[in-house]
Amino acid sequence: MSLWKQSALTLALIALAGGGWLVWHPAGEGTRVQLGLAEASEGGGGGGGRPGFGFGGGATLVVTDTVGEAVINDHLTAIGDGAALRSVSINPEVGGRIAEVLKGSGERVAAGDVIARMDSSSERIALDRARLALRDAENRVERLTRMQQGNSIAQVERSDAESALEGARLQVREAELALDRRTIRAPFAGVLGIVSLEPGTLVGTQNEVARLDDRSDLLVEFRVPERFVGAISVGRDITVTPVSNPGASLEGSITAIDSRLEPDSRTLRVQALVDNEADLLRPGMSFVLDMRFPGDTFPTVNPLAVQWRSEGSYVWRINSDNSAERVNVRIIQRNSDAVLVDAPLQPGDAVVTEGVQSVRAGATVRLADGG
Repeated sequence: MSLWKQSALTLALIALAGGGWLVWHPAGEGTRVQLGLAEASEGGGGGGGRPGFGFGGGATLVVTDTVGEAVINDHLTAIGDGAALRSVSINPEVGGRIAEVLKGSGERVAAGDVIARMDSSSERIALDRARLALRDAENRVERLTRMQQGNSIAQVERSDAESALEGARLQVREAELALDRRTIRAPFAGVLGIVSLEPGTLVGTQNEVARLDDRSDLLVEFRVPERFVGAISVGRDITVTPVSNPGASLEGSITAIDSRLEPDSRTLRVQALVDNEADLLRPGMSFVLDMRFPGDTFPTVNPLAVQWRSEGSYVWRINSDNSAERVNVRIIQRNSDAVLVDAPLQPGDAVVTEGVQSVRAGATVRLADGG
């Protein structure tokens, strides 16, 4: 085929394609108007002006989608850290050498149970000496009391003896306290951590003997985003799932809420209490916390329906008489399949998704499905 025939065929195909676009594609209406082949479809009601070029007269052909509905801010998921209900580092009250260790690592203890005893030879001697001085003071007061009855001594001498007796009693109490401090006890019921003690070990007041945890209940601390602050309260039920065991869901409740948000993260510190009677949880574990809220309901539209102009975003709503109405919207949240908007739209309303370039306010449109 000669070159001029190929060129003529190419130009014919281009002309045919352009004519088809002008006739069939919704976006072609603007071009038809500019070329004088059709009038712009302004004005409401039936015909929308004199018939334009192509099928359907001056009515713009559009594709629509229906408005849906979605709820947001109805679900909070957060990661929290577990801590014992009570936890303490056990340190000796005084320095000295360990004489015996009565409790081992991981043992469960009651409040007041003896964990270890330190060498207390000097303290026992001091206590015996104080008790001996107390007996002497008691005997002297008793003797002076009998003598006073016979008018053999003055009242002041007996008063001095009674004062010395009180001092001896205080010395006994002081010696007993010094002896008691040589015993290391559990301050509350719980489970011991690793006990780093052996008989003969020399310890000071800064040396940690062991950690004691009351894990009958577990405190889980987590952070709540700012938008949920008004929806949580002390006593609210939550669901807790250990990260290490996703199949184990536990029920808990909020026990404490911080008084202010953390300025760096704009989050609120919250603590929840989870029952651990079965002793399956450990302090330091991580948890996924789940809370449900009533949430906020908003209309949803197809992302293709949202258009922009200088005043903001909007959509074209098609009324029952097939007339187009511009509805201003405020975007709340963008998802891959829908956009949540704040607008006077109702579920089931039809909004234009294709052919939006040719839609005019109040103009009649034709729906691609034949409506």
